[in-house]
Amino acid sequence: MESLLVLIGLIVLAIPVSIIALLIGQSKLRKRVEQLERQFAGQLPDAAATAPEQSGPAPMEIAAKPAPWAKAAQHADEKPSHRPQQAPKVDDPRATIVFREDRFAALGAWLRENWFYAVSALSLALAGIFLVQYGVENGLLPPTARVIAALAFGATLIGAGEIVRRRFGDDETSSAAYLPSVFSGAGLVTLFGGVLAARQLYDLIGPESALAGMVVIALIGLVLGWFHGPLLAAVGLIGAFAAPFVVGGSSDDPGWLYGYFFVITVLGLGIDTVRRWAWISVLTLASAYGAAFLLVLSSPMTEAQYLVCVTALALIAITIPVRRILPDHSGPMLTEVIRRKKGDSWPEFPTRLAFGAVLATSVILSLHWADSTAEFWLGVILLSALVMSLILWAKAARALQDVTVLPALGLIWFVLVHGLDNGAVLRRFADTYAETAEADYPWSATLLVALGALITLLAAWRSFQAGRYAVVWAGAAALFAPILAIALEVGWHPADVIGAYPWALHAVALGAMMVAMAERFARVDGDNRMRTALATLSALSCLSFACIIVLSAAALTVALVAMVVVAAALDRRFELPPMGWFIWAGVFTVTARLVLDPGLEWAGTAPLGEMTLVYGASTVGFIAGWALLKPLDRPVAALLLESAAWATGGILLSLLLLRWLESFGEGGATDSHWGLGLLAVIWLLLAAAQVQRFALGGKLNYARYLLAAVFAAHGGVRLAQALSEANPLLTPWADPVLGPAILNTLAVAYLLPALVLGFSAWRVPSAPVLLRRVSCGVAVVLAAIWLGLAIRHFWQGAGGMYEANGVTQPELYTYTLTLLVVGAVLFYQSLAGQSDLLRKAGLGVIGLAVAKVFLIDIAGLGGLIRVFSLLALGLALAGLAWLNRWAKLRHSPQGPEPLDH
Repeated sequence: MESLLVLIGLIVLAIPVSIIALLIGQSKLRKRVEQLERQFAGQLPDAAATAPEQSGPAPMEIAAKPAPWAKAAQHADEKPSHRPQQAPKVDDPRATIVFREDRFAALGAWLRENWFYAVSALSLALAGIFLVQYGVENGLLPPTARVIAALAFGATLIGAGEIVRRRFGDDETSSAAYLPSVFSGAGLVTLFGGVLAARQLYDLIGPESALAGMVVIALIGLVLGWFHGPLLAAVGLIGAFAAPFVVGGSSDDPGWLYGYFFVITVLGLGIDTVRRWAWISVLTLASAYGAAFLLVLSSPMTEAQYLVCVTALALIAITIPVRRILPDHSGPMLTEVIRRKKGDSWPEFPTRLAFGAVLATSVILSLHWADSTAEFWLGVILLSALVMSLILWAKAARALQDVTVLPALGLIWFVLVHGLDNGAVLRRFADTYAETAEADYPWSATLLVALGALITLLAAWRSFQAGRYAVVWAGAAALFAPILAIALEVGWHPADVIGAYPWALHAVALGAMMVAMAERFARVDGDNRMRTALATLSALSCLSFACIIVLSAAALTVALVAMVVVAAALDRRFELPPMGWFIWAGVFTVTARLVLDPGLEWAGTAPLGEMTLVYGASTVGFIAGWALLKPLDRPVAALLLESAAWATGGILLSLLLLRWLESFGEGGATDSHWGLGLLAVIWLLLAAAQVQRFALGGKLNYARYLLAAVFAAHGGVRLAQALSEANPLLTPWADPVLGPAILNTLAVAYLLPALVLGFSAWRVPSAPVLLRRVSCGVAVVLAAIWLGLAIRHFWQGAGGMYEANGVTQPELYTYTLTLLVVGAVLFYQSLAGQSDLLRKAGLGVIGLAVAKVFLIDIAGLGGLIRVFSLLALGLALAGLAWLNRWAKLRHSPQGPEPLDH
């Protein structure tokens, strides 16, 4: 029975060989028939027909089917070359873009026409692997013989492929096209399978011997790949990566397979670095990452080896394609494509390949879950090593400068997420002093900060070597260490473990390092102080970070204001325009602290002296910064500081007035007319500051529009509450009016918002015209409401403000006189200023007074008051008529006309 099974196995092995032999014979027969047809048709010269027979059939030019790989066809009278074919020179790097529509279409067309080659290669490769498995299952041969049989079968296939290649060639024009690649590729897979079986199935050799054998096989495949077409590389690589999963078996420690995958990757990249097919390199890396991922899924205990493997894959993806131990990738960077102009060159294929490999490795390292202390530090070391390698080892590779940001961001993310997810190192760090206060100092956070400082120093060193992108490297140096420290603060909270002051010293140390960097940049750069400014900004940010850690809410706000003033002073002294970025961030941060966190709620309950210090220091600081920048051409920073100074000063006065009124014990900030009016003033001041910043323009104006609308709406709601539910005229339970006549809380609630609106409209001439008119209109309405309420309070006092108490005759007469006086003033101003708008307003007010006298006063007044009311109206109208006549005579070029003319 076993003999019969062996016979059946041999028959199965013979099937693909027989198919290929038939294909060769059919191809020869078809070629001879075509020659005969051309001879009879007169298309072939007689000399060619009578040419002496050569030792081997000469290849003829036949129409080649489209293939996903294009090879240069040999001339009909040339013998097949036995030397490695060099890749054609590619002028346009886009020609090596792998994922193109035409390439996928060509691949589909080739598979439709030549699918039997792919099936044949698969059959031969599986035949070798299953030969070993068959021996395992049936025990026909001892393990050593089974492995030797597999190796012998693989060597036979390679030898057959080499014989066919030497005799017939392996290009598109050969009748044996692709057959050498099919045989040799299947042979390589069989050899790899034999070594894998010796290690995994039979444990005949150790991992070191297995890797050594695979290196030898890979070298053989490397040489064959240089001579054969890309089909050999594709078949060999796919089969080699799939072999461990097809062979099966078990191992206590399958981690050595990562070394196997690494060797196969070197093989694929080594073939393609000479032949330059491009897609072979992509196939190699994609298969390597995929195979390693499948292995770690099946064996999670090998995660450490997996991380080392993917890091090594990124490094060889950088160096092998350019055939340099020290990378020297030239051409544009991948990020430069964003700003690429028509006609500019594209990044070369090795650059794109390295970018993709480093991106994949950085994502894997930064997203993997470190479930132990060792795995966390391994991830940190690998990411840091990748960053430092790209800074130091790849310093000559101009096109790889932007790749450095990938592992750098990955390192920051890895540290942050480990803290947020309460990882193993964080738990150990947080529990340092849980049992005893005598425990040793925990070094985890300090080591990470020191690592960030080291990478920052390396980036600064690279800035001195970078040339065109020196400023970018300086910016990276200025950002990396502070951002890593902020990630530790957000995710790890080191101050809770080692204390606020020791943790703040870390930030101070980073600030001192940035100061030293700024000094070195200033010494080298001369008048071009951009790098100096970036390092100075980072130093200020580090000091601000230290203040955030150790200072209270009030002290922190004052410290941030001081930082803004220092930035303005540095700009004034050393002419550092980038200080404007820090000033912008500082103004935004301080304003947010004054309004939101701790904000107005804190200002209402904090000690009066502390509150006055914070808002007063902010106002003075903004004014000082504005004064420092005034002689310089800094319109953005100056406008930010000026608008912030006006708003903060107004808020300070409003808060002081609010706290003073609250000291009387009558009402509060959120339920009294004067409290609501003061809150409206604060929000209107903030809205006016945003309106003033409209002049800066840019895309941030949309955010300013939104903020101005939100602040104005907030102020409008507070005003509406003050005019309705908290209005003592309309609500009987409203808080009483405090203070004497005129100078009372009614002025705070209604006149002060009117003055703020009017003053803001006058002070910001760049505001939209419609907005200024609306502001003036609302201010006039509020002023009129205040005037009416003030008159009522004058005659009836705080207890008689409610409208149900009625109107007294003196109060009604005062309204009439007030209307006449206001109308007369407006009318006079219209004549003096030649303003048609004021004249119409004056006439309107006077008309209202006339209507009031005849419709209300005559019926409501009695005695002499009614007489005086009509008398005042008549005299006022007569005086206005005379004034109007006098003004016309004064400004008219013609003389007066008689009345009877």
